[in-house]
Amino acid sequence: MPTNPYQYFIINKPYNMVSQFVSTHDVKLLGDLEFNFPPGTHAVGRLDNHSEGLLILTTDKKVTRLLFSSDVPHKRTYLVQVNHIVTADNLNRLQTGVDIKIKTGINYTTTPCDVSLVTNPDTFYALGDRLTAYPPFTWLLMTITEGKYHQVRKMITAIGHKCKRLIRISIEDLDLDGLKPGSVRILEEMDFFKKLKIR
Repeated sequence: MPTNPYQYFIINKPYNMVSQFVSTHDVKLLGDLEFNFPPGTHAVGRLDNHSEGLLILTTDKKVTRLLFSSDVPHKRTYLVQVNHIVTADNLNRLQTGVDIKIKTGINYTTTPCDVSLVTNPDTFYALGDRLTAYPPFTWLLMTITEGKYHQVRKMITAIGHKCKRLIRISIEDLDLDGLKPGSVRILEEMDFFKKLKIR
């Protein structure tokens, strides 16, 4: 009998794929990836259909609670392309907190976070040649420690811009490390928990 009954994976979720194995809609699913996931595998901290990047999959149900329902905040870093040029004032608004509507329909002020302008986005992620925005546009590197529904997109909307591309590149010290879109990497339990800082 194995010492660890659970398995841990990361994928680089491609654009136009949902973070689910089953859907009533005609969409690309995690099961369409060329990988035989074990029964009970589920996504942790989902990315929406139009978002890309790091997605955790596991058979260990406690990971979601440890990572996203903990009293200790965990960093999630995104590479974000937005239309037009982000001014210094709007950059400061993102950094210090903006008002967004959360799922219940009430106003919520986001907590201060790390946001910086990026002039070399390809050093953070292999962007490929998919056209997502016409110039002028701005690339941002955003690290947040909370995960309200569509939070990054709503924060960008709050400063009068539109999110054109959203790529999660890391959660704490766990990153893609060159993993290509649609690819899967198996992680050892000790390395998985250490990089996510949840044990």
